[in-house]
Order: sequence, then C-alpha cells, then structure tokens
Amino acid sequence: MNAPILETRKLSKSYAGVPALKDGSLAIAPGEVHALMGENGAGKSTLIRILAGATKPDAGAIFVDGAEVSIEHPSQSRRLGLRFIHQELSVIPELSVAENLFLGRPYPRRFGIFANWRELNRQASKALDALDIGHIIPSRKMARLSLGDQMLVKIAAAFLDEDGEAARVYVMDEPTAALTSEESERLFKVIAGLTARGRSIVYVSHRMDEVMRIADRVSVLRDGETVATRAISSISKAEMIEMMTGRQIAEAYPPRQAAATSGTALSLTGASSSSAHDISFELHAGEILGITGLSGAGQSDILRLVIGADKRTGGGVELDGRTLAGGTPATRWADGIAYVPRERRREGLLPRGSVADNTVLAHLRTLSRAGILRNRRAELKRSADIASRVKLKSTGVTQPVFQLSGGNQQKVVLARAILGAPRVLLLDEPTRGVDVAAKFDIHTLVRELAASGVGILLASSDLSELIGMTDRILVMREGRQVAIVPTDGLTQTRLLALSFGEPA
Repeated sequence: MNAPILETRKLSKSYAGVPALKDGSLAIAPGEVHALMGENGAGKSTLIRILAGATKPDAGAIFVDGAEVSIEHPSQSRRLGLRFIHQELSVIPELSVAENLFLGRPYPRRFGIFANWRELNRQASKALDALDIGHIIPSRKMARLSLGDQMLVKIAAAFLDEDGEAARVYVMDEPTAALTSEESERLFKVIAGLTARGRSIVYVSHRMDEVMRIADRVSVLRDGETVATRAISSISKAEMIEMMTGRQIAEAYPPRQAAATSGTALSLTGASSSSAHDISFELHAGEILGITGLSGAGQSDILRLVIGADKRTGGGVELDGRTLAGGTPATRWADGIAYVPRERRREGLLPRGSVADNTVLAHLRTLSRAGILRNRRAELKRSADIASRVKLKSTGVTQPVFQLSGGNQQKVVLARAILGAPRVLLLDEPTRGVDVAAKFDIHTLVRELAASGVGILLASSDLSELIGMTDRILVMREGRQVAIVPTDGLTQTRLLALSFGEPA
C-alpha cells in the first residue's frame, strides 16, 4: 500500500465516563475507496466527528501525509482537505438549490456589494453538471426536490470547491441511503472519477453489496475498536458480518410464515392526491406489499395518502370493507392504520423525549385515566413491554432517544406504530441507515406482524429488501402506478426495468 494520505492511531473518546471510541485506527491510501463498517454504536460516528473537528479526542493521534496534525475546529479539517457528506440532511428547504450549495461560502457579488444571482446559478449549474445531475434546477427551492435529489445536492456542495481549497479525502456517511438505484449508480461513477484523480473516499455504509462492489479495503469497528482492516477481495459477506457483530447472523431474510387471517385489509380504488394519481390495489391481511420506483415517483406519496398526511382529491379508500372518509393522521391511527415515516428524526421522533414519551405519543388517550389524566405508570409498563418486543437496546425507557443509535431510534418509531395493534402498517424506508443486526431484527418483526394478520405496505429503495421481504410489489412512475407484480422469481434487473417504464 502507498503511504497513507490520512491515518488515525488509537483515537479514543468517552462521554460521561462511557467509552464511545476506544481504538479508532485507520490508514487511508491515496486514490482508494476505504469502507468503514460496524453496528450502530460501534464508534463510526464518533470517529467521523473527530476527523471533522466537531469533537476532540481524549487520546490518540491523526496524521496527514505522515505529519501529525491537530483538528480542533471544522475549518482546520477543511484546510487539511477533508470533506464530509452526512447521512442526515442539513438543508434549508425554503432556499434555492444554488443558495444551499453556497452555504458557508461567499456569494459572487456585483460591484462587490450585491449578490450576483445569475453568476451564483451559473456556478451551481456547473457543479451539478460535473456530477451529471444537471436535471436539478439551481433556482428551484430545495423543498420541491425529492429526498434523493436533496442528497445529491449535498454531495455536489462537497465537490463545489474542488478547484479552490484542495479536497483530498471525502468521508461519505450512508450516501445512498435515500437514493434510488439510478441515483446510486450516478454516485458510483462520480466516486470512480474522483479516485482516478487520486482522491480518497471513506465510505461508511451498512449496505454490504455496495461495499463489496466499490470498495478496495474495509475497516470494521466493534465496541469502539478497529477489529480488522482487510482487502475486499479477501473477505466474504459472512466474515464481514461476524467481524461487525462478534457472532454469526444469517444474511438471508426471515422465512415467510402463513398468515393467521385472510381477506382484504386495505383497498384503494382510483385514489389520488396532489402527487399520486389513480392508485388502485388490494392489500390482503397478512400480506407484505412492496412499493418502489425511481426517486420522486410517488412511493412515499401513496403512504401519505393512506395515512391522511396528504389530502385525497379523488377515489376511495376502504379498511376492512369500511369506506374511510377524508381524515387526518390522528383519525387514521384511531381507525387502525399505523405509519413509520421515512425521516425518523424529522417526522417520527421527539429527540429530547424519552423512549417512553416517544413510544406512547400516539396512544395517550387509551393509556390515560378517564381519557384525561396521564397514567405514567401504565405508560412506562407498556413502553417497557413493547421495547422488549422490538429488541430495543437502551438503558431503560426513561433514556432520551437522541442518545440511541440510529437503529434503536428506528425501533422506537416501530414500537409506537405497533403498540396499538394496528390492522394495517405503513413502512417508509424502515431499515434505511440501520446496521445489519438491527435490520435483521426489524425484518423479523415485520414477518411476525404479517403472520399475525397485519397488512403491511413497505416502500423501499433497497431492491434486495423488497424482493426478500414482500409478496407482491407495486411499481410507481411519475406519480402513477404502472405495475403490480408477484415477488416470486422477480429479479432486481427486472424490477428496475419496470421502474424505467418497460411494460409488465
């Protein structure tokens, strides 16, 4: 291996006496894609924050080009050539794409005083074209973009100053978590172009297929320590899982089980909203129906239409044969439809609230005395029971959820959804950004719910997950339903072709 461009040796960090990182050791070679893997809570985020200058290590050393450096502020990290693309989007929805691209950078000016909007949009367009994402309009508000396009804008922002301060190492934290297969392929081409120019990529991901495909080497963190660094060509998925977890976990999806009930749980007939048009399907009790499509095709819009987050403009929705009039998410929850949103931190959690507070949030009336006074004892007991069912890892139900790993935060959202024993469960990217062990737990729970007779709608950009978990898949394109196909015998290639408009 060439001399490392970036190296960390035995970095450690503790919070309130609890070690978050005990031995974070990496060596990143010029021009390589170096994957960083580990369960949620293994120390990856702490290591990234140290490199970004957001957190100071308690011990250890950082080297750039063989010289020891101190990174005490994000500006120092930037001057050293490090760029960070984080999983959780930090965009300003009401600003334009161009304005978001230039956040933290000086705007081009006219006469040294007035913002030059034409030049700003021109430079933004150039940056977007460089990544082959010129379909994104610089003057458009970020709020109007799909989540996948918003992520691509953040990636473009990291590349924007390629001709200015020398960008040498790009740290990407779950960059494809919100992207479709098409958008992911575009990103992989960008990564290949960067490494060909000698840039290095630290690629943090739970998606082993991606890591096996694009990475040159992988380092695995477990319990705050770097336990191994291996060439991708010398390691299997099973070995990678065992290194991450310290135990063997089946990579396969949990087997299907016969549903306890039958009949139609949910049906849509020509249902429409401002974003989804003429949607018709029947969801059987105990069935898992997948929903897929290219980014912005309307997958999430179907779930939002059913739960009442988006106003229905036409068509009908029935639950167990009973017609549902227009309603709100609160009335749909009361009807027996539960919802796990795509953006768990923004839409699904009270970060400063406890596990118990978040779990019972939609069920306060049923857990209260006479429907008025909160029954804290009942809340804590029900929260503890449901936390055990979803295999939540925490210090207890009074722990604030912001202290939990991403996988355990998602389990809290799931716990709330199933606490009221719903008839239908809507899942939007339920395993996005969670580690392999938490993903297996979530898949197992979903299978158990289906076996008990719950009808499940599962929207996901992970084609492997859709094929491995669902009975049928509904394909969306440009806000319209184009196909419903059985999963048995279906390939990812065929599913992607349907998303691009090939006939069923």
